[in-house]
Amino acid sequence: MLHIDLPTHADIDALVAHRAAPAVSIYVSTTPLTQDAAHDRIELKNLLKAAVAEMEAGDTPKRSIWPIEQAVEAILEDDDFWMHQANSLAIFATPERIRTFRLPNKLTSMVEVSDRFHLKPLIRSVTFPHNAYVLAIGMGSVRLVEVDADLPPQVVKVPDLPKDMASALGRRSHAASTAEGRSGEITSDHALASRYARIVDQALRPVIGGDRRPLIIAATEPMASVYRSVSSHPNTADHVIAGAADQVSEHDLAVAARGILDRIYADDIAAIAGLYATREGQGRATTDVANAARAATFGAVDTLIVDMDAVVTGTVDDDGNVTFTEGADAATYGVVDEIAQRTLLAGGRVVSARRADVPGGGDLAAILRYPA
Repeated sequence: MLHIDLPTHADIDALVAHRAAPAVSIYVSTTPLTQDAAHDRIELKNLLKAAVAEMEAGDTPKRSIWPIEQAVEAILEDDDFWMHQANSLAIFATPERIRTFRLPNKLTSMVEVSDRFHLKPLIRSVTFPHNAYVLAIGMGSVRLVEVDADLPPQVVKVPDLPKDMASALGRRSHAASTAEGRSGEITSDHALASRYARIVDQALRPVIGGDRRPLIIAATEPMASVYRSVSSHPNTADHVIAGAADQVSEHDLAVAARGILDRIYADDIAAIAGLYATREGQGRATTDVANAARAATFGAVDTLIVDMDAVVTGTVDDDGNVTFTEGADAATYGVVDEIAQRTLLAGGRVVSARRADVPGGGDLAAILRYPA
């Protein structure tokens, strides 16, 4: 099972608001397979060395470097921590504090040193799902399956999850539950299915209640619709895996779930692209980094979609003017990342995506609240 610590909106807001040097952002591509974690620890050690070298080159006082170095080294030496990983690890360190997040999506290993954190990759983790849960539910069985992009699916142990509908309702049959005729039986069937769904939902809450991964329902109708109507999981998917799920293997459920994840991603990207095209015709869209920086500074960006991997180095002043540089150092930062952070501070939405999915195919595309 993936061990995930997704950032909350409050976490991201706090990271966005930070402005003090040195601030070190480290992303490490990791594996949930404990036996392969040694490579990840070596990767983190090398990234830490690069961060220290960059801080020293920028004349950062040793009293500020040492606490960061010691905090990351403590993570490196924590065997228990490395036994429980996901697909990426994000570390944000200052001399006063260190924060870590274990993320479900596969990120490129990198390190950034500045007076602010580099957050585009972290934002990616809460933009689009790469992993999901599948609830395979029918009258004869119910199970929760965790689906990862790179690992075999696993059945998740859920305390208090009923074995089937009969055990959930405490009766062998509901056919005689009403004496009101055929229409009464139909009403009773729906009521009992709803009760069964609520019992299952209640059992799932402690296990996935704080998890942002989609919950995909695999069931026949009307159970699929009944469960979706009572589900308390905020990311219960609109798309379902149709058909009797009782005898479907975890592998086949995972294949179907990955197809649904692709559809969720494609639907969102298509909606953004369509809105961008509309707003572009109204003078309310831009792919120019400098223009987007000024718009974000003055709260004019409604939706920003950025290339999650590109780093355009430089600085952005208080009026939104960009100074581009050819190389990174402790005095510069990712300009597109800064535009994203200013968009978030102004209440806009930031989507971290693949470059091919950014309208115009550039470093960013901004949908504006009013004409520039």
